[in-house]
Amino acid sequence: MAVYLDVDPRTLHLPTTRPTGADPAKLTRQLSLHGLSVAGMPAPWVHRDPNGRLKLVDGVTRATRVAKYLPGTLIRVQVTAEPKAADYSALPTVGDTLP
Repeated sequence: MAVYLDVDPRTLHLPTTRPTGADPAKLTRQLSLHGLSVAGMPAPWVHRDPNGRLKLVDGVTRATRVAKYLPGTLIRVQVTAEPKAADYSALPTVGDTLP
């Protein structure tokens, strides 16, 4: 059964493949297509470490768009895995990459 959580996107840790955050061109494209709306936005996928920290697996740009342009808005994420040996504390968060 899928686990869904409502979280502040600024607290989500970035994957090692995207340590600097969202691709600026993709972020601009999403903003032009969807504006400030989160209606119909698919839930980003995350992994949860044993300490409860969440790492984005899919949805870095969506999470960044909400964090940057709709501060304080919670987004629904889907927990797709809970690796027992994971520790995401060293990874930057979406909030760390925003001005």
